[in-house]
Amino acid sequence: MSPRILVVEDEPDIAAIVVDYLRHAGYTVEHQAEGRAALASMLTTPPDLTLLDIMLPGMDGLEILRQARRHTQHPIIMLTARVEEVDRLVGLELGADDYICKPFSPREVVARVKAVLRRTAAAQEPPAHHTTTAALMLDESHWQATLHGRPLGLTRREFKLLQVLARQTGRIFSRAQLLDQAYDDTLDVNERAIDSHIKNLRKKLKAASTDGSDWIRSVYGVGFALDPTAPD
Repeated sequence: MSPRILVVEDEPDIAAIVVDYLRHAGYTVEHQAEGRAALASMLTTPPDLTLLDIMLPGMDGLEILRQARRHTQHPIIMLTARVEEVDRLVGLELGADDYICKPFSPREVVARVKAVLRRTAAAQEPPAHHTTTAALMLDESHWQATLHGRPLGLTRREFKLLQVLARQTGRIFSRAQLLDQAYDDTLDVNERAIDSHIKNLRKKLKAASTDGSDWIRSVYGVGFALDPTAPD
């Protein structure tokens, strides 16, 4: 079942565009335009994520956020035309997970929604070590990886890529899938950047390998897989 997103926005044109883009991205979307009705919806059947405008009839977004946080911890992204720092800080202190200032790109909204949902899912996973094989170990709580006991010295993005690949050894991931699953913010990263990070990751794995084997298999035109037995 696709994640359910509640859009709370009283401006019809903005709401229609955001709802359309989110549905096109594969989410189940509901819309509320009035503050009290939105709060009731959030408390009765909490969505997977709420996009909450600040300026609303009936009850403003900050009050909705304040009351909602007494009963639900599902992620909430604030939508606002108020760009003053004090408004952002108040919202974050009340428990907002992110802020998007108007005017915004609908694609940015979708990217932020994906990022917050990924962070929420990651936070719910146990922080214990994730072991791929007896040789390769990922310490997800400290962002460290070792191969045959040798530290790989990965950057955070290299670690995230290896983490995604290691969860399903042998599965081929496309560049788009890696971009979506390994990066919290895809706005400043393109699919070709994956190639550069994979190249560096492959080099570090090969250097730490006892037999110089290539742990990452490239499938031309398709993507990459973690496979220590495969030739390059």
